[in-house]
Formats: sequence, C-alpha cells, structure tokens
Amino acid sequence: MLRAAAVGFSLVVLLLAGTFPTLGDALPDVKARLLDDAKYLASDELEGRGVGTNGLTVAAGYVRDQFAKAGLAVDRVDGGAFQKFELTTGAKLTEPNSLQLLGPNNEVIELKMGEDYEAGSFAGTGSFEGELVFCGYGIEAKDDGYDDFAGVDVAGKVMVVMRRSPRQSDMKSAHSFMRHQDLKSKMNEAAAHKAAAVLFVNDTYTARKAVEKRRDDLAAANEKVATSAEAFVETDTTDGEKMKEARNKLTALINQLKSVRDAGKSVNDDGLMKFGYAGHGDSKPLPPALHITQKIANKLLAAAGTKLEDVEAAIDLDFKPRSAVIPGWKARGTLSMEKVKTEVSNVIGVIDGEGPLADETIVIGAHYDHVGRGGAGSLAPGSTEVHNGADDNASGTVALIELARRFAEAAKTKKPARRIVFIAFTGEEMGLLGSARYCREPVFPLEKTVAMLNMDMVGRLKDDNKLIVYGTGTSPRWEPDLKQFNGDDNFKLIFKPEGFGPSDHSSFYAKKIPVLHFFTGEHPDYHKPTDDWDRLNFDGIARVVDLIQKVAESTIETSERPQYVEVKGTANPTRGGSRPYFGSVPEFGNEEPGYAISGAAAGSPAEKGGLKGGDRIVKFGGNPVGNLDDFDAALRKFKGGDEVEVVVVRDKQEVPLKVTLDQPK
Repeated sequence: MLRAAAVGFSLVVLLLAGTFPTLGDALPDVKARLLDDAKYLASDELEGRGVGTNGLTVAAGYVRDQFAKAGLAVDRVDGGAFQKFELTTGAKLTEPNSLQLLGPNNEVIELKMGEDYEAGSFAGTGSFEGELVFCGYGIEAKDDGYDDFAGVDVAGKVMVVMRRSPRQSDMKSAHSFMRHQDLKSKMNEAAAHKAAAVLFVNDTYTARKAVEKRRDDLAAANEKVATSAEAFVETDTTDGEKMKEARNKLTALINQLKSVRDAGKSVNDDGLMKFGYAGHGDSKPLPPALHITQKIANKLLAAAGTKLEDVEAAIDLDFKPRSAVIPGWKARGTLSMEKVKTEVSNVIGVIDGEGPLADETIVIGAHYDHVGRGGAGSLAPGSTEVHNGADDNASGTVALIELARRFAEAAKTKKPARRIVFIAFTGEEMGLLGSARYCREPVFPLEKTVAMLNMDMVGRLKDDNKLIVYGTGTSPRWEPDLKQFNGDDNFKLIFKPEGFGPSDHSSFYAKKIPVLHFFTGEHPDYHKPTDDWDRLNFDGIARVVDLIQKVAESTIETSERPQYVEVKGTANPTRGGSRPYFGSVPEFGNEEPGYAISGAAAGSPAEKGGLKGGDRIVKFGGNPVGNLDDFDAALRKFKGGDEVEVVVVRDKQEVPLKVTLDQPK
C-alpha cells in the first residue's frame, strides 16, 4: 500500500520462463495455491519487488504466466500482457561538477568533491554564483514562532543551512519541527525564497550525541568485561566445565569491547551525504544543493565572528534565528546530473464477455510491487534487508491470481456477461503510478468500465474477523451486495464510503468509476523486513477471495451497471498534520513541473474555487509549486478561512483562481 535498472524486459521474461514454481494438479486446495504463490512472490529471490530490481521483472513474468496458465488472454497490450512505461528511479552525476568559494582579497578556494563537499541528488542542476547567506536551519515555521528567513533576503544568493532543527534535545520541540527538518522540505523553502543554491552542513548536536553514545557504549562494554573478569577469577579452577564456560564468556565480551573500540576509531562525525541519499531530483524547479564539511562552514562563519557550535547554542537559548549575510564571501559552482529511468510494467490478463454487455468492462486489480531493500519507503530506518512485502502486497496479488483462475475456469462453461480485466499494477508504492498510467492509457475504454475492485493488504485477517471495505458509498449497490454475500457468520464488515484513498482504486474513482477496496488492516510489520509469508492468514485470504468473487459475479452479470456516486472526502489521507483543508486529488505520475490533480473532492474548497481534473497547480498563495511536496509545504502556511490565489495551468495557459480554505478535516 502507498506510503519509491532498466532491463530488456521481454528477453528477461523469456529467459526465465519455466523457472517459476508450478502448482500442478496435485494442489487443488485453495489455501495451498495461495501459499504456493505467496511464498514465491514474497521470497528473497524477488528482492522485495522494488522498482529497478530484477525481482520486480521476474514477479511480472510470474503473474503473466499464472494468468496464461489459468486461461486468460495475455495478448491485449501490443500483442502481450505488459503495459510498459518508464519511471525515474535515480540519478547519476555527469560533467561538469565544481564548487568554489570566493573570499576577501580575491581568495579562491577550489573544493574537492568527496573530500570537502558532495553533490545532492535530491535537488536541481545548473550553474550558480552568489553571495553567501547563513540561513540557520532553512526553516519557516511561523506557527511555531520560528522563521530563519525573517529579515534576510536569499533571492539569488547561496544559502548555508544546517541539517535538522533547533532544540533537538527537547522532545516537544523536536516533534513540532519534524515535518520541517527533512531535506525536501528545506529545498522547497529554498526554492520558494528563490535561492540560487543551498550548501548543507551537519549540525553539531547530532555529532555530540553520537560521541556521547560511543562513550557510553564503550563504558558499558568495559564494565561487562570487568564483571566477567571478576567472575572468571572467582571460578573454581578445579571445575573444568565452569572454567571453560567463564573463559568463553570473558573472551566473547573482550571481542565485543574490541569491536566497539575499533568502530569508534573509524567514525567520521561529520560524514557527507553520499550522492543518491534522499532520492533524486525530479521535474520541480529546485536550486542545486551540495553538502559541505563543518570545517569549510566554520571557515566561512569566522568572517561573521562565530562558528557552528556557537550559533546553534545561541538559537537554542532564545529560539531566535541568526540568519545573516556572510561578509566578503561568495560561492560559485555547477551541479550536473541526469535521471536514471527504469522500464516497468502493469500485467494485464483478460476474459472476454459475451452478449449485449460484452463491450463493458469490470477491472479487478492489485499492485505487485513493493519497496525492495527499503530506503525512503521503509519504516525500518537504515535497514537494507529485503522487504518481502508478503501482506503488502503479495497477499493482494495472490488473491488476484486466484480470482483469475476461478473466473477463467467458469468461462470454459459460460462466458461472463461483461469483460473482466485483471491487472497487477506496478509503481503503487511510488505513488499509484501503474494505475494512473492505465487510466491515462486504458486498454479498454474507461467510459465502458463499470467498476473497479481492488485488493491491497488482505493477508492479515485477525481474530476479530474485521474486513475493511473502502468505496462503499461510490455506488448505491455496494453495501446491499456486501451484506447479502457476507452471510450471517463471515466477516465483520467495516464500511468506508470514500472513493479516494491510498491505493490504486483512487485512480479509477477519479475517472468517475465506482470502486471497492478490500483491506484487512495495518500491523507492526508494515513496510518492514518482517512482513514475511509465514505471517499471512491464508484461510483469511481465501475467505476474502470468496466474498470478492460473489460481488464481482453480481456486478458482471447484473444488466444495470453500478451507479456512480460522488463522495466527499478522502479515506486515510497519507498526509496529515496541522494544515487547512483544500480537497484536491493528486494525478500521480505527472512528469511536468507543478502539482497535477485528477479532480477535486465534492464540496471541497478546491471544487468551489473552480479547480478541476487536468489542472496543474504551479503557484499557491504566491509560493511556487513544483510538485505535491511543494503544495503541501505551501498549504501549511495558511489556515482555515484564508482566501488564497491558486494559479493553475489549464490547456497550456496559466489561470488564476481564488480559493477559500476550510478548517483541517
């Protein structure tokens, strides 16, 4: 569920064909089939099905083969099953790259990449030159009474910005500044204030805490060795077994002490962010960003009569920024990089309908990608283990394959009244990109698509028997159907009426198609390496499949198509916090600068202000908007009741609109 190396796709799948595990006729049991599929899709061999991994390619081939084996047509997308497109998955440095400091008395300092500075992949490119301005932490948080940009003009200048946020030792303050301290937020502020470039430098608090922790770890290791040594000395020398046990324990603790001590010797408390850290720059108009050492930053700040540690302490003391021009110093440089793109694919299998409704379609879908070895999508900070994504979303994928098998088997006797299109979506974890791509380039007309049923994380049904169903208000028939097919003693159904939510059904609902999304709930393993197949409830998945099959059959065979209903609001929004309500619906996968929307929620400020699907917001309340992050940062600067000017690109023309924001929902 949503929370981010190109290969010759067809060739790889061809080479791997026949290597997938097969079910065979010896496994007729539903749970055995689900287990077989899930163990493979959630295996380490598939590398967490991350975009850019070979494992995702192999997973696509596996789904295609299962569709074909079941009897689905897998030739409806340019003669095949794969709806291919490219995603930006990284960046690589090109030439030239340089950074110079221009000081008093014509002093020129040529900095060395990898030693004095590193380039930031998360920012923009190009050449820059400008006065240096120390801008604290690069945070504008007026609601919290703190603004590094107050009283200083950074337009056309090069900002020197510390990592993280003020008063980190105070938990309340640290939590309050959480959303402001990440690199993307700081870059968005730099762009909004028209900075020419940003030079990041590590804050000194983080290094001090690291030193303290190493000192405490070393002291603890020494204490353990001392305690064990005392125990060893006091051991009865005539008892060989106890002597051996005490000696082994002491030896192990000494080795641990050596490891702690050796690790401390090699630590660099002012390490530079490696290129590739924090993602890659995209289409938004960001200034270049580089990371300089504290030694370089302190050389610059000496011109203002201060140093990093002192200015940090001063800000923490009275909570007042210390932003100012660094007298006599300029910076000049160039940052060159290019995007790395990877080919990915939605996997599509089709069962044709027969009769007067045969040209109408029902889509049944689930995303098959996950987050690979973690990174930005992981909730296990720093982990590089394979995130197998058994529940998210191997569970939905195996349910999709099982439904395909059942409907294909039934079609051998009698074809369905409507066409059934099974889609395993890719790129969901990066922003519903696969479903957004299908809805922009549908294989079958969307105006003839009567419903979309989605499965995302259906593998952890708990003892309370709770099954959450989103989109139940998007058609009047959904709740009666679900209650009818659920029976007296099956699921405890939780109805969520909203059609917009954090999974692929949102892309279809934005096109005014009734949707249902099935979900068995969150759990502590979400987006962590521990989301493995042995924690899935296969009996629960089978029961979810049974229910969806009945709802799908009714939708397919009932002559009247489900009536579309527009429902206000969004279920489980992925972005919370203290901000007013606007009501736009993202159009994920947009490659152009701006925040593209697929629509505006019914009755929302966005709808009342005249925004509509296809608009691309490029300015909000005077703040430039290059993407959704920029929009989110700009929105947080206002409160409910404020009227803001929103500039959108519509039919290639900029259109100014007035929107009155509501209170936070």
